[in-house]
Amino acid sequence: MTAPGTLQASLLGRCPRCGQGPLFDGYLSIASACTACGQDFKTFDVGDGAAALVILVVGAIVCGLALWTEFTFHPPLWVHAIIWAPLIAALTLALLRLTKSALLVLQYKHKAGEGRIET
Repeated sequence: MTAPGTLQASLLGRCPRCGQGPLFDGYLSIASACTACGQDFKTFDVGDGAAALVILVVGAIVCGLALWTEFTFHPPLWVHAIIWAPLIAALTLALLRLTKSALLVLQYKHKAGEGRIET
């Protein structure tokens, strides 16, 4: 059983120790343990770091695109609402799970969890 790379485990949402079991129970809820190797995920706490990072990144992308659109095409306000609201929702949902899994995998790789991590 070889440990997956950080990028692979993060993108696939897999256990950072074995690469087999899922990190998540639902869309964003972290599993209590790996179903394949038994790694306890309760020692890790990604907190609000993922949400804060996603808010900053999505905000920068959408604000930049909205300003470019406004100064280039001068659309009415309702066009902005139709374009940017779904984009904000889609980017947030796509990036939040990825960022949360990346933070957990990095905590495992750097042994930054609370308590003792068995490897």
